Amino acid sequence: MSDLVETSAKDGILTIRMNRPDKKNALTMAMYEDMAKAIKDADKNPDIRVVMITGSGDSFCAGNDLQDFISNPPKNEKSSPVLAFLEAISEAKVPLVAAVNGTAVGIGVTMLLHCDFVYVAKDAPMSLPFVNLGLVPEAGASLLLPRLAGHAKAAELLMLGEPFTAQTALEIGIANKLCETADVEATALKTAKKLASKPREALVETKSLLKREFESVAKRIDEEAKVFKKCLESADCKEALTAFKEKRKPKFN
Repeated sequence: MSDLVETSAKDGILTIRMNRPDKKNALTMAMYEDMAKAIKDADKNPDIRVVMITGSGDSFCAGNDLQDFISNPPKNEKSSPVLAFLEAISEAKVPLVAAVNGTAVGIGVTMLLHCDFVYVAKDAPMSLPFVNLGLVPEAGASLLLPRLAGHAKAAELLMLGEPFTAQTALEIGIANKLCETADVEATALKTAKKLASKPREALVETKSLLKREFESVAKRIDEEAKVFKKCLESADCKEALTAFKEKRKPKFN
């Protein structure tokens, strides 16, 4: 476990903290690997009843670290750290609670679609800018977001890729509650403690029943990954990533 992902367990709650505040907790391949392992280990540990995910500093997660992403593009194999994390979070047996303490971009938003309880700082900016990078959504977002928000709103968020507010996240069902920034983690922890006080098997089975409707999510993640890989090799994506590296606006053909 690297120091960029901190984990701590107390009273049946495993807290996973993305700890890269200077980069707004943008995820590297190593961080994906650490988070996947932490979630999978929690599922196997009978003493853990809940997993809480949060970020350090003023951000929750600013998406992929694009420099690391360019150097280590994700592959379509299950061994890829990105897909290992997506598999872990989408198939987690124990309840997942998210404390979104600030900026959430890309995977920082789509991972919330797999959390059972999501508490968001009311002034946290959010966005799903995949299309602006010449890419498609991941983490089953193309399936889960329309189910939550309806096709029209999902199209707006995923096709335009423009920033949206925490209030929008609440209205379309991504978030359970908005909080003052200083209260987000405490509010999420309060729920985590309530869950941790309940019988583990009943929690796991209840979550399993609730997610039966979403059994095709894993298949959708695989389908997205294939298209994502194709887009990653496109001229538009290469231009978008190069432009980011060179700190200029991309010029798409």
